[in-house]
Amino acid sequence: MNAKPPSSGSGPTADSSEASKGDRIAKVLSRAGIASRREAERMIEAGRVRVNGEQITSPALNVTSEDKITVDNTPVGAPEPPRIWLYHKPTGLVTTNSDEKGRETIFDALPEDMPRVMTVGRLDLNSEGLLLLTNDGGVKRKLELPSTGWLRRYRARVNGRPTDEMLEPLRKGITVEGEQFQPMDVSLDRQQGANAWLTIGLREGRNREIRRAMEAVGLTVNRLIRVSYGPFQLGELKTGEVEELRRKVVRDQLGLELEDPTGTAVKKPTSVRRPPRRKPGGFGGAGQPGMPVERSEDDAPPPRRGGGKAKHAPRGKAAAGKGPARSGGRPTGKPGARPTARPGGKGPKPRR
Repeated sequence: MNAKPPSSGSGPTADSSEASKGDRIAKVLSRAGIASRREAERMIEAGRVRVNGEQITSPALNVTSEDKITVDNTPVGAPEPPRIWLYHKPTGLVTTNSDEKGRETIFDALPEDMPRVMTVGRLDLNSEGLLLLTNDGGVKRKLELPSTGWLRRYRARVNGRPTDEMLEPLRKGITVEGEQFQPMDVSLDRQQGANAWLTIGLREGRNREIRRAMEAVGLTVNRLIRVSYGPFQLGELKTGEVEELRRKVVRDQLGLELEDPTGTAVKKPTSVRRPPRRKPGGFGGAGQPGMPVERSEDDAPPPRRGGGKAKHAPRGKAAAGKGPARSGGRPTGKPGARPTARPGGKGPKPRR
């Protein structure tokens, strides 16, 4: 037996030989997708975890692969390779496992065949867009740390007429209610009536940070969409859809060593149980997020880039509805005959 549950509940000391073997029990449970580390510690303290048949009440315990762990009398299997999913969160869903007010959570809307996953960070009730999901607590913690330095990019619709002078405090770093916010990357995309669209980038995600910062400079956010999280893009993922990243992408982006780097991205279109209030329009590709389609003039987003004419669109007078366009020369009276060309290729030779 490699792990001996402490009888006193205090656990082995840091300098004991047992503490140097294996990993902490909460970390193992998190890697196995049972719960986050904090949740696992609470489960242990509640007496729901057993190691080699003995109940433990302290997370100060190291275990190895040879130990038999159960949670609520259910064996805990070997941890799966780290996996990451992209999820397009709609508005009106709470980013939590359960809600004391009985509101619907994102986990109520995920496909039933999804394994147990944890969210990387959060999006508040009225925010939408890209939310990362993972089955690995270590990956969750790594992606949430500010030291990771990944830029989170948002599209925000604000009520007001922002100017560079108004946005400058946000770019330098602003203090709101005694809390210091790091400098943001803020750019004005377009003013549309009483509203304006902004692109905002930040490297830390505090509670309602963008909304609070905008209020501090006299602007009110009435729509907030996260379009990227580090190298991961929302792209054209529709509201309520889930897409798993390739394992090779997970390995390369996180610097992990995977025993089995194979596997393909699995896109699972799924309708949210509660229909979303509005459907964002088509978003652009990586690095080029589009804007949601709106009905009113004030709410209309900036036009998408890269527009073009239809492949077989009529041109000239035909396009203006004045009938088919005529050729440069007069008809010869013979079906299918071509007008006589002038020397030098300057068009048909006029009749005298």
